[in-house]
Formats: sequence, structure tokens, C-alpha cells
Amino acid sequence: MQTLTSKGRKTAGRLWRRLTGRLAYKLFVPFTTIVILVVVLLSVVSDQRLRGEAVRHSIDSAANNLLLVNRNVQDYMDGIAQLTLPQLQYDDLIHAVLNEENDYGSRMYLENYLRRMFYSRSDLDGMELHIVKTNKTYSVTREAYNVVIRAAPDSGTARSDWYKRLKEQPDNQLYRSLLQLEPGPAAAEGEGERFLAYHRVLRSIASRQPQAVLTVYANPSGLDTIVRDAPLEQGEHLALLSADGDPYYTDDRSFYRQAEAGGLVGRFKQAASAGPVNGELGRERYLLMANVSEPGEWTLAKSMPYRQIYEAADRTRRLNILIGAGFVLLSAALVALASGAITRPLARLAQRMNRFSGGDFETLAPVRGHDEIAHLTRHFNEMVQRTNELINERYRMKLVEQSAILKALEAELNPHFLYNALQAISTQALRGGRLDIADMVDDLAQSLRYCIGGSDIVSAGDELRHIERYLSLQKARFGSRLRVEYDWDESLRQLRIPRLSVQSLVENSIKHALERVKDTVTITIEAKQTGEGACITVSDDGPGIEPGRLREVLDSLEKPFAERAGDHIGLQNLHARLRILYGEQSTLAIDTDEGGTRLMLNIPQGGEEYV
Repeated sequence: MQTLTSKGRKTAGRLWRRLTGRLAYKLFVPFTTIVILVVVLLSVVSDQRLRGEAVRHSIDSAANNLLLVNRNVQDYMDGIAQLTLPQLQYDDLIHAVLNEENDYGSRMYLENYLRRMFYSRSDLDGMELHIVKTNKTYSVTREAYNVVIRAAPDSGTARSDWYKRLKEQPDNQLYRSLLQLEPGPAAAEGEGERFLAYHRVLRSIASRQPQAVLTVYANPSGLDTIVRDAPLEQGEHLALLSADGDPYYTDDRSFYRQAEAGGLVGRFKQAASAGPVNGELGRERYLLMANVSEPGEWTLAKSMPYRQIYEAADRTRRLNILIGAGFVLLSAALVALASGAITRPLARLAQRMNRFSGGDFETLAPVRGHDEIAHLTRHFNEMVQRTNELINERYRMKLVEQSAILKALEAELNPHFLYNALQAISTQALRGGRLDIADMVDDLAQSLRYCIGGSDIVSAGDELRHIERYLSLQKARFGSRLRVEYDWDESLRQLRIPRLSVQSLVENSIKHALERVKDTVTITIEAKQTGEGACITVSDDGPGIEPGRLREVLDSLEKPFAERAGDHIGLQNLHARLRILYGEQSTLAIDTDEGGTRLMLNIPQGGEEYV
């Protein structure tokens, strides 16, 4: 795993050096970076300005809406208070309250008074008149389509907390919220759609003693109509609070409970006194605004999520990002074209220089224009022409010399083989009438034709067919003592190899193994694919080669062509041909032990010759 990681780092390093080493990259990166920085800077500045404008617009719009709506809320609350304050009939009302216990007419007067008041407004959900003297309560409710008035003893009102607070009010009135925030059954006095209870103390003008308490229950229909003038976007919420902070209205009760638990409601007081403030509820950030009515009795508060405020700015930012990305891509393309126009002539010149350094002494670079690059190109062409004139003749002579040596090596045939083959044919003929003589003569003719004609490089399939003919002649000589096995990879049938290369290896096994023993010798011919190319192996199970003799053979392979000598000239010729054809990429190796000898010929990938 570490080896793979190390190789990956090395490969990435080479790619990075190759990329950053190019002049086009050095021109492309700075200019593209400048364009990207400019686009990013403009996008950031534009986004900040748009966000600021969105916040200011939201503040101005919300402030105007809250001001107008809160004025209407104050008028609505004042209207309820005005409804409970009798102007011209106050004395008659107090007289009826004081005498209702014994006077039937007074009771009827109170019932008619409550009925007229209840019918005067459509947003009333009920009314109550509590008589202090008798602890009796007259209640007006709507049942189905009828308005019902009932009178019943009531001792709970005098003991209630709101009644105690009401008596302490200097203006004899008390607003009480019936808004039920917690889920569950409605409270007894807040059943139905009631959200507000307004209480007024009716006192005797002479003694200023409380004689009755008039209570009005309102449903939210009237207030809903007023609050509708303050439009709410998605995520925005509105709440109506009293001067004591009690909630009288909210568009979303569950949100109000969360806001109250998270401390967001407490921030409304700061917004009412100090202007817009920020608040957080969970992961959401809010802009909080509030408007206090003129007498200071009611606070209309609004919470606006910054996510909603920034929605238009975010859409514009996304559009700016798309436009900026397109501009960057267009600029990058223009920069790439411009840098390519500058570096392309240099790349062509560098390519010609690489070809020149690789041995192509006839390459010339095209000259375009009259700038410094064109001047450099003209001087390079002059250098190529002068160098080509100096080395071309010597180089060609060297090629002719190597080609002559190659032809000489291929033309060398082993007279020992020809003599023995002809002797075997003669012996078979003397024994008379054997049909295989014709086959032997045909094999010999085909072998001679293969040896003296054709290209220097042949396919492995052609070489193997020649080996089969060659070994059939040898079997006529040695009989059953010669055994041959093949293990040739089918994918290597088209491998390009030197002519007579495998025969040289097989011939070595026959000469130095089969001819030296009387036992049966098995020659194995095999070819396998390797990472660098192919490996051809010819092995035998003969007596092997002594270590001293093996060193002499290996040393003779490295001697110059002119110093060839000894009984291993076939291997020397093969080694020399390999060096001429493939250079250092092809090798001829010999391995021997008591189990026999193995000759291994390595052909480079593709088997393409150099010359």
C-alpha cells in the first residue's frame, strides 16, 4: 500500500512539474487568477450591497406597516372600551343595578341594555354584568341562532385575581388576554374563539363605590381584519402584546411558544425602545421590529427571518455567480488562445529541437513573422542545415557498414548441419525405397530457401515452421533419441524476431547436448509474455555446461564482431545481430546446471528493430 502511495505521489509530482514547467501555464495562471479575483471581488461587493438594501427595505416597509396597523389596533381597543361606557343612560343603569334584586323592571332594563350592546358589534362573543351587592351575574351568550341572557349567583368573580387587579386600576378598566398558547382544552372563561376580555367597573356617582362589573368578550374576527393589513411573508410572524407583555394575538401560537422559551419575545421590548434588533431561534436568525401605540398600551411586534429577507439577494447572487462563471470561462478561453498564440511557435521550435537531439538531422522549423521567435527559428534552421551537412555522409556510411555486417551474419550457414543433413539423406536413399526421402529433400529445400531469402525480421510463426523442418531433418539423423516439446504462447505467433534466431538456440542444444550423449535428449522451445516484451527459451536436459566453459561462452558474446572465434560462433553471431537490431533492450542469457542448459532470448516490446 505504501509502495502504491509513493508511486502515486511520484507520478503526480512528475505531472505537476511537467504542467508548471510550460510557458503557456505560466502565462495562463496569472491572467486567469486576476480575472477570477476581479469577478469574486465584484460579486462579494454586489452581494453585500444587495443584502444591505434588502435589510433597509424590509425595515422601512415593516415600520410603516406596523405604525398604520397599530393605530388601527388602538382604535379597535378604544372602541371596545367606549362601548362599555354609557354616556346618557349612566344614572338609569346604576339605578337598575341597585334595584334589580327586587324590581322586575330593573332586571328587564339590564337584560335589554346587555342585549342592545351585544347586537351593536359583530365581533362580540359574549358579555357579563356582575352585580357586586348580590354577587349575581347576568351573562349574554350566543347559542345556535339565538342570543340567550341568563342570571345566576356568582361568588367566583369577587375572588378572582383579575377582579382584584381591576379594583386597583385608576381608570376603572382592565384588558385581559384569553389567548390560549398551550395546546389542550380551552379555559373556562376563554372557551370558543374568545381572545380578549375587557372589564369595566361601574361606580355610583354619589358614593364612588363599585356597584357592578361589565365584561365584554371579543372574538378575533375584528382584529384579524385589522392585522391583515400587515402582510406576512413565509417565515414572518406577528404578535400583539400589552404594556405588561401579555400576548393578545399571534398568527402562529406554536412559534410564539418557541420564541418565548428561546428569549425572542423579551427582545421585542428592546426593539420597541431602541429600534430593530437581531435575534436567534435555533439556527434561524431574525430581524425583530416593534411599534408601540401612542398611549403606550399596545405593542405590535414582527419577526422576519433573514433567510426570507435575503431571498431576493440570494437569487441575484446565484445569477451573478452564473454570469461570473461564464465570464471567467470566456476570459480563460481568451487567455488560453492568447497564450497559445505566443507559446505555439516556441512549442514547435522545441519539438524540432527534440527531434534534432533524437537524431533527425533534416528537421526544419517553419518561420512565421519577424519577431524574436522568428529570428531564433531562422538561426535554428541554419544550425540544422550546417550540422546535417557535416554528419549526414558519415552517418549514412555507418548505416551501410552495419547493414553489410548484418547481411554477412545472416548469410553464414553452418556447414556442419548441411553436411550431416546430406549424409542422412544419402543413407536413407541407400537403404532403398523409403517414402520419407522425398519429405526430407523437400524440408531441406524449404530450409535453404528460408535461410537465404526474405527480410531480416520475420514473424515467430514463420520461424517455428522453419524449426519444425529443421528438426525433422535432425530426427532422421538421431532417431528416437531426439524429443522436442513446444510451449509457445499463441499471442506471440506474430512477434517480430530476427531470422534464424531460434534455430541458433536449437542448434546449440543439438551440438552441445545431443551429440555428446547416447541417451534421449528433450529440447523444449517456449515463449512467454513479459513486462518489457517477450522471452524465448530453448532448454535441454543434457549434461549442461561446466562453469569455466560457461564463463568463456559469456565472455565471447561481448567480443567485437571482428574477433569472433571458437565453437560458439552461432551464439556470437546471434548476439551481434540482436545488438544491431535492438540495441541494449535485447539480451541473450545462458543458464546451466546438472539438469541441462537454458538459453533465453529477450525481445523488446513490439519487436520493432532500430535499423
